[in-house]
Amino acid sequence: MADTLRAFIAFRLPDSVVSHIRTLQADLKARPALRLKWVRPESVHLTLKFLGNIRTDTVPAIADAMAGTAAAWTPLSLSARGLGAFPTPRKTRVVWLGLTGDTHPLIELRQDLDRRLEPLGFPRETRPFKAHLTMGRARGKVDPHHLAAAIAAAAASASPTFTADRLVLFKSDLNPAGAVHTPLREAPLTGETD
Repeated sequence: MADTLRAFIAFRLPDSVVSHIRTLQADLKARPALRLKWVRPESVHLTLKFLGNIRTDTVPAIADAMAGTAAAWTPLSLSARGLGAFPTPRKTRVVWLGLTGDTHPLIELRQDLDRRLEPLGFPRETRPFKAHLTMGRARGKVDPHHLAAAIAAAAASASPTFTADRLVLFKSDLNPAGAVHTPLREAPLTGETD
């Protein structure tokens, strides 16, 4: 059997956004009623496609699909702003930081990537894409009133604008201290083809 690895495709975040996440998390951690397991800020990324466990021999084909998508799109201008929860604030499993800016092109880029990966055995997503950065995961029930207060308090907080200009295929190794993400392949957005 071929070797496998756990993988996903994402945009890496610049230090300015990681710093913003760190500051926002510090404010949210002061609200212990939220009962969240926080994602390490340096591990937060803008995921476009979770691939799950893949065979290592599929990495070149995945990289080709990424390159095809990247060649069709120019870099995107985004900013992290606004907290929310999946699936709903009343039944929180994940607390996320939203994105503003070139979100419509981001959705279209993701659909393009999805289309190019489908022939490789990765089904297209059926759920609508909600561009977000995962901040934390629920550890038990999250009080919706405390969460609403946190969302309201963070409403005006926004990261510096950043450029999403490179698709990255990450290997994800899970360990007790948190996931370790290692870049395997990258594809810069160039907008050279249609």
